[in-house]
Amino acid sequence: MIRTPSRPVRVGVALVGVAGALSLAGCGAASTAADTGSTQTDAGTADAGSGSSSSGGYADGTYTAEGSYATPESVETVTVTLTIADDIVTDVEVTGNPQARESEQYQSQFIGGISDEVVGKSLDDVSVSRVSGSSLTSGGFMQAVELIKSEAAA
Repeated sequence: MIRTPSRPVRVGVALVGVAGALSLAGCGAASTAADTGSTQTDAGTADAGSGSSSSGGYADGTYTAEGSYATPESVETVTVTLTIADDIVTDVEVTGNPQARESEQYQSQFIGGISDEVVGKSLDDVSVSRVSGSSLTSGGFMQAVELIKSEAAA
């Protein structure tokens, strides 16, 4: 008979892994890619495309950041690219790198529905908790949005 760890044990192990990853995120040095103008840290990436200033609190442009979230099986990441004009999200692109088969399904559902949730909204009003049946992916998405907000702040 094969014994597998109970769900609370798996969740605990996943949370410990995420906590470790987050604590190590501050240990890495930031590097700048001169040819693309992007800045990358261990916590995520932010790429300021056009740096023109908007009328509000965020600079117009296209920004990219990475966010992560824990599932019972793994730690997953999503890359978020937002285009901002006059503090409004005009375009969104999310790409995933699923480690588990179930994550692939949920990330796909999330990617299929996220545009309807954020395009046309003020960047400050972007807040998602569940998109097309996917709730965990939203955590990684919102983590990336927070990084983008800090990079785009004028």
